[in-house]
Amino acid sequence: MSSHGSPWDSFDVAIIGGGMVGSAIGFGCAERGARVAMLDEGDVALRAARGNFGLVWSQSKGDGMPAYAAWTRQSVALWPALAERASTLAGRDVQYRAVGGLTFCLDDAEFAARQLFVQRMHNQGQEGLQMLDRHQLRELMSGCPLGPEVRGASYQPADGHVDPLTLLRGLQAGMRAAGGVHLPGASVESITPIAGGYRITRADGSEVSARRIVIAAGVMTSPLAKMVGLDVPVRPVRGQNIVTERLAPLLPLPASAIRQTGDGTVQIGVTSEDDGSFETATTTAALSRMAARALRVLPVLAQARMVRSWAALRPMTPDGFPAYAESRTHPGCFVATCHSGVTLAAVHAGRLAEAVLTGTLPEHARDLHPDRFVGMTHVSSH
Repeated sequence: MSSHGSPWDSFDVAIIGGGMVGSAIGFGCAERGARVAMLDEGDVALRAARGNFGLVWSQSKGDGMPAYAAWTRQSVALWPALAERASTLAGRDVQYRAVGGLTFCLDDAEFAARQLFVQRMHNQGQEGLQMLDRHQLRELMSGCPLGPEVRGASYQPADGHVDPLTLLRGLQAGMRAAGGVHLPGASVESITPIAGGYRITRADGSEVSARRIVIAAGVMTSPLAKMVGLDVPVRPVRGQNIVTERLAPLLPLPASAIRQTGDGTVQIGVTSEDDGSFETATTTAALSRMAARALRVLPVLAQARMVRSWAALRPMTPDGFPAYAESRTHPGCFVATCHSGVTLAAVHAGRLAEAVLTGTLPEHARDLHPDRFVGMTHVSSH
């Protein structure tokens, strides 16, 4: 898109980033009548959405950050409506199943530690989360061939899982159906204030103007945020995944590191490798560790063939929680970054999209402002 004469070069909202976060916000804005352009590097982008585990997950979100926990619960509550809409738009079922979710414990020490975590989350307002011992777990999943080392699990009935790539397809199809435009193929080089908004110049020389901008560029967020006067520290954290061949049903509920997808494959993951590099290759050592733990949960997987392994980079802030902000120096320019793009897709397409159009971030998003990182010296991951 050039800045000369194209009817498509001026928009209400420009989304920089075509992954799960940008696509959800772009879809939400377009459905509300805004003229949206989603700018995206294309297939070369270091996209977390490619490696997403597909969980719609509340049980582990927000320990020590009540705003994140509440924001997550809001999104989970909105997920059934999003799943129905996204399935229609994608032309196939996104396979959202709110069947509950587990975090397995493989010995007494893991069980005791998880028990303390569950108590802590209860004290912070999470309802429904509970510990199940081995007997209760077997009652919940009758016929599931659990390994003898499984001591129990935490269980959140509200959690579930989805096919993340079909979700991404549905969000992007919805944005286009509502009149939005997807412009892949070039990175953003500059953002310049102009009368009535901003001009975005890309590496291929093209230009797009918009009244509002949302930077939702995952691991590339930090340099783009600086262009609009925001300091948003984001680093890459690699996650590796394994997928098996299709198998007969054996695991009826998803767990934090192992789930059986709607088409029968078993997905095993996910590592959390925080070395600051942008390396996206898989490693035999990490895949072996993941496979070994999965075999302790479901020994029957020893007979299954691995058909694919891959890695992707998650965007991680210093405290591991999302960050949302509108620039004080560039009004109408927003940043949204998180590593929970699937879980938060419903609230990103809803309340956050509304906020972009009205200019007022909702309370929980305001509490997740990147100003909290000023003076922070430690790095943790949640």
